[in-house]
Amino acid sequence: MPDLSRCRSQFPSLERVVGGRPVAYLDGPGGTQVPAGVIAAVTGYYQSSNANAHGVFAASVETDAVIADARAAMAALLGAPSPATISFGQNMTTLAFSLAHALARRVRPGDEVVVTDLDHDANVTPWRVLAERGAVLRHVPVRPDATLDMDAFRALVGERTRLVAAGYASNAAGTVNDLATIRAWTREVGALLAVDAVHWVPHGVVDVTALDPDFLFCSAYKFFGPHVGVLYSRPGALDALPTDRVRPQRDAAPERVETGTLNHAALAGVTAAVEFVAGLAPATPADGELRERLVAAMTTVYDGERRLLERLWQGLGELPGVRRFGPEVGEAQRAPTVSFTVDGVHPDEAAARLAAAGVYVWSGNFYAVTVVERLGQAASGGLVRAGVAPYTTEEEVDRLLAVVAGLPAPVSS
Repeated sequence: MPDLSRCRSQFPSLERVVGGRPVAYLDGPGGTQVPAGVIAAVTGYYQSSNANAHGVFAASVETDAVIADARAAMAALLGAPSPATISFGQNMTTLAFSLAHALARRVRPGDEVVVTDLDHDANVTPWRVLAERGAVLRHVPVRPDATLDMDAFRALVGERTRLVAAGYASNAAGTVNDLATIRAWTREVGALLAVDAVHWVPHGVVDVTALDPDFLFCSAYKFFGPHVGVLYSRPGALDALPTDRVRPQRDAAPERVETGTLNHAALAGVTAAVEFVAGLAPATPADGELRERLVAAMTTVYDGERRLLERLWQGLGELPGVRRFGPEVGEAQRAPTVSFTVDGVHPDEAAARLAAAGVYVWSGNFYAVTVVERLGQAASGGLVRAGVAPYTTEEEVDRLLAVVAGLPAPVSS
């Protein structure tokens, strides 16, 4: 399996030392570090092209190009048929709420919306807007291994179903869902499918043309970019919705769901982030088609992260008192995210002890409120979560394991 740590030199933040220790950023599931090329793209926009869009002068024309380039880059990353399928917003959650408000205007009492107990709350709470208009929310339960109960899922999708919202991968447990099967079920009943791919886009190949969701969300700050939300809409799907927008805004995709002026500097960073990802495939010619390079890159990323995931998963499994959550690391696809608990240690205390050793992880529920409840961990403070990124090294994984092995010593010791 490939070692991707050659890319570390491109991340200025990886040079940080706290308390005499180099920082190990295993907090990637909450947002990755940013390479120098992305930082330069954002800064460069402010230095030379800072203007609003649709003007006749040079800086405005350049801003139009920045927007168009970002749409094209994201279309390539997601395998979309056209840049016109790519919309931008403040974040994934804001885009989901905007879409929900539009869909709510088409809802009738008794219509049904299916959400899952495995999802981040950003793919659950927005759809409650439809319930305010009379729709009935149905929840797909989670099994003890943090996978969806697919038999229960199938039974919930019926002739009254208007929308199914499902995650590509769990940000709490690393589970990758069987979206092809879920999509087939929605087609049978004519329901829309909205996919939260925020946690999967950084780790594996996404092909929206093959999957054919009606809507798919992701966030650039999870794959080395700025805080920008991205919405893919199936061609024609967005044009039919009564979205919230000011009157001068273009009433067709992709602008139809964009409520106002975009963050142009951040969009310059989005394009740079996609180009950085494409550069992670060393065997692919730099002048090759961007989509081809991205598929090769993300295949490389998945394989490289898988090696470190196995080391982390197996290492935690060998420690007494440590309980791991999520599917076993086997043949099936899995995101390189591991959540765990340590007997007798509050998750916040474990995270603080790791931070003191220069290992950054998350603790709590990570906005995956329901799955943490279903796993029986909400009352005890949730979970500790560590994630692998291309810049992660074996030494950093081993450092985490060594600190966890030393718990439950108090932070102050």
